[in-house]
Amino acid sequence: MAVVKAYKGMRFNCEKAGDISKLVCPPYDIISDEQREEYIKTNPYNIIRLELPKGEDRYGKAAEILNEWLRDEILFTEDKPAIYIYEEEFTAYGERKSIKGIICRVKIEEFSKGVILPHEFTLSKAKEDRFNLMKATNCNFSQIYSLYMDGGKGTLSTIDKLSDKEPDIQLTDGEGVIHRMWIITDEAAVNQICDDFADRKLYIADGHHRYETALNYRNYMREQGLAKEGDGCDYQMMMLVDMEHPGLVVFPTHRLVRDLKDFDAEKVLEKCREYFEVTEYDDINSAEEVLMGLYKEGKKAYAFYSGNKKYNLLVLKDMQVIRELLPNASSATQQLDVTVLHTLVLEKIFGIDADNMAKQINLTYTKIFDEAVESVDSGKVQCAFILNPTRVSEIRDVASNGEKMPQKSTYFYPKMITGMVMNKLDD
Repeated sequence: MAVVKAYKGMRFNCEKAGDISKLVCPPYDIISDEQREEYIKTNPYNIIRLELPKGEDRYGKAAEILNEWLRDEILFTEDKPAIYIYEEEFTAYGERKSIKGIICRVKIEEFSKGVILPHEFTLSKAKEDRFNLMKATNCNFSQIYSLYMDGGKGTLSTIDKLSDKEPDIQLTDGEGVIHRMWIITDEAAVNQICDDFADRKLYIADGHHRYETALNYRNYMREQGLAKEGDGCDYQMMMLVDMEHPGLVVFPTHRLVRDLKDFDAEKVLEKCREYFEVTEYDDINSAEEVLMGLYKEGKKAYAFYSGNKKYNLLVLKDMQVIRELLPNASSATQQLDVTVLHTLVLEKIFGIDADNMAKQINLTYTKIFDEAVESVDSGKVQCAFILNPTRVSEIRDVASNGEKMPQKSTYFYPKMITGMVMNKLDD
């Protein structure tokens, strides 16, 4: 099953590089060009220069900067192999929460082996970018986020005991999320945690592109004669979190429809009535609360918004239609909210097929409710579908069946910060 190891993490030498809060950044794929420049202006050693290089020969430039920073001791590697306990404290749905897990090295395996399981489809363009960066730098600058089932071993209790002291690193980011890290080098403690994973599977929560890239990179290194089994490229840096952790939060990702010919909201609603109970509401700002009430009842419900502050609530009448349309899918996949919406509305009514979705021709996404509403009101898109979040148990069940959800089915919050610890693969 999952092979988990301590490793000598690469970190910033803050005595030379500066305040750690000015050296880290959010995930590269949610950072605009303007934000990137601001991070660099704040501190020229910000990790964004490695994680999201720009310009001509940008990957070669990232490798050059990495070597400079190592030579000048801006970056250093740990003296001893360590496991890094990582905690994020944040606010979601009006409550203060925290999520805690471990950052370590994990041996990567093909999905077919059933040790590490995906739950979403990926895009080739994103994988090509991450492959080129890994090939140039031979590093992981950010973690893959995976979940595990504890099985009664109490790994989280062990982690809590080991982090019952002041953190080695702490910072607060621009969204008010507090990030804490404890560096654990005690061999007995490290071995205890690693041994807990000997019979566990891991479920990728966030980082599918990076994981598939890691497999491609490992294969490339072996094919080129640059690595053999057991070398650094066989292991990737991951954040591992208990699937039943009370701080796990998944946000919904809302669907925005654009550029359809002859779009007519009333005709859409008329066709929806075949499958859904349709009820009009006067205030779009009530949609999230109404949807959450239905979510708690286990119903499949969506808010359809096409402007003028009113919206229509769509509540699925009968699951049987999905079973008939997707007879080869598991019950776990059939019952996903995104499966119902994609199958009955986006594909059947709008004609937006899987290839169209993957290329985002007529469909885009946002996790922010206000952004979805504003996109419709401003005319950027023709309509929006407001969704409820996917349950963590649904992610587990779909992955366990060897199936995948549509892209952008989940948004784990908060995202992990990039730059607190990194993984140099030639160690």
